[in-house]
Amino acid sequence: MQIRDKLTFLFLLIVALIMGASSLAIYYLSAQYRKQEFYERIENKARNVAKLLIEVEEVDAELLRKIEENNPVSLPNEEITIFDYQNQVLYSSEGVQTVEVNEALLNRIRLEGEVRFVFGNQEVLGVLFTDQYDRVVVVASATDIFGYRKLNNLRNVLFIVFGAGLLFTFISGRIFAQRTLSPISRVIAQVDAIGISNLSSRVDEGNQTDELAQLAGTFNDMLDRLEEAFKLQKNFIANASHELRTPLTSITGQLEVTLLSERSAEDYKRTVNSVLDDIKNLNYLSNRLLLLAQASSESVESSFGSIRVDELLWQSAGELQKRNPSYKVSISFNEDLEDDQMTIVGNEQLIKTALLNLMDNGCKYSDPHEVQVSVEPGRGRLVLTFRDFGIGIDEEEQELIFEPFHRGSNAQNIKGHGIGLSLVQRIVKLHEGTLTLISKKGKGSTFTLTLPVEKKN
Repeated sequence: MQIRDKLTFLFLLIVALIMGASSLAIYYLSAQYRKQEFYERIENKARNVAKLLIEVEEVDAELLRKIEENNPVSLPNEEITIFDYQNQVLYSSEGVQTVEVNEALLNRIRLEGEVRFVFGNQEVLGVLFTDQYDRVVVVASATDIFGYRKLNNLRNVLFIVFGAGLLFTFISGRIFAQRTLSPISRVIAQVDAIGISNLSSRVDEGNQTDELAQLAGTFNDMLDRLEEAFKLQKNFIANASHELRTPLTSITGQLEVTLLSERSAEDYKRTVNSVLDDIKNLNYLSNRLLLLAQASSESVESSFGSIRVDELLWQSAGELQKRNPSYKVSISFNEDLEDDQMTIVGNEQLIKTALLNLMDNGCKYSDPHEVQVSVEPGRGRLVLTFRDFGIGIDEEEQELIFEPFHRGSNAQNIKGHGIGLSLVQRIVKLHEGTLTLISKKGKGSTFTLTLPVEKKN
């Protein structure tokens, strides 16, 4: 069922409940008012008759009966019977008495003073009438023909109004739901028209104040992220293809040149060594790309565990200096650093890759090939600082260096692929850490890495 239909029927149900409850309340209160008014009329008539019979000496039962026969205000099917203290009938209105009166009823009336009940289609009232000398029981009954007729008419009117109200509510609710949801339909149509070929298109945000405008704004934010992701993916594929093609082209060219003519063993050896270097470079690049993809995957969080950062720092420094004996890495720990503050939660391979990249960059881009690493405690975090004294980075390029395959303008002559820092940043974000940079061209760079410390139970 569409939201339009749901809103219409929900609106109809709410109005039906309100109108139904209101109609029942009106009918019930009207019925109670009719009943109370009719009993008051019966009581007034009963007391007046009893008063005439008892208090006026000239009026006896026969005369009173004649008076009542010609009374224009008599009630429909009116019956009045008066009993003395011995339950003898002092007066009875003309006609057949349909209401059964027994001794138990008379005693109850004397005890309670007033009794009301329904007998057939008649409403009966029994009252105790007293004066200075007499105590009599008056039993009066009548049929409220006009009251019930008015009540039936009210019921019919309420049914008609209820039905007409529901019909009007359905029509107006349908129009209201359609007009209310029309902006959503417009947003759906606009979003449906957006594809890969026109990701730059955006949804109309209307007045930019209500919830629908917020929904359109959320769609636009999502489209911004998608467009950026597609651009990054496109650039990534183009750059990765270029980086992979370079060593492959070099390998192919060297092998083709070698096969053009007979070569000496020394030439073959030189060619093989050159091809081997290219293959190693290709292998290194492939591993970086795989790590970059792994750092972008959400499933890697399932492999998180407790990691000792100090151990990874020493391992990374050892591996780096083993590959490049000219590199120098100095590591210092703050004296306030406690042993349990060195443990974090994460993926050991990725954290080690991030540390190794920051150390490698510090040594690679500094003339003395040296990086200083300091470790300090923070508020629930471990703070690692990597400082070098190299070529530095221009302010305009400091935001761009974290994009894949981007390299600084002053680093073009240094061997590299531009993957390291983007890989480090993704690893840090994956581990809910932060990575900041302070750098000046020609005066070195300082990378500050913070990682949340493992919480102890």
